[in-house]
Amino acid sequence: MDILSLLEELEDIVESGSSIPFAQKVLVDRNEILEIIKDIRIQLPDEVKQAQWIKEERQRILAEAQQEADTILEEANNHISSMIDQSEITKKANDQAEDIIIQAQNSAKEMRLGARDYADSLLESTQENLMDVISTIKENRDELKGMK
Repeated sequence: MDILSLLEELEDIVESGSSIPFAQKVLVDRNEILEIIKDIRIQLPDEVKQAQWIKEERQRILAEAQQEADTILEEANNHISSMIDQSEITKKANDQAEDIIIQAQNSAKEMRLGARDYADSLLESTQENLMDVISTIKENRDELKGMK
């Protein structure tokens, strides 16, 4: 069961609890609430691991993009070296090599930026989810403390 469904379950329990007349209080089963909170605590490390995986995946994607750019640049340089002895062909090859290098650099830059944006959006989403969970838990704890 994931954290969001556990929080929904907490919400359902609070909404279905017996209300106290003339007060904004609800009677709920303490053990049931505490059990769900325990399950949430168990699930939180998985969310943290997922965020770590996203970070590592981002690094892998960036390294892969850099490696691909390096390979493209190396291939372009090898192509230039093989054509250097022929003057007219050499000029065309140099022009073409520059185009390939610029294209490879642009492609690598786009890949890096895309990977960075993708990883950032995943981390942002995970951060928002964790912040929502923490906020809900804090609200529930505050409400539970108010029931003493």
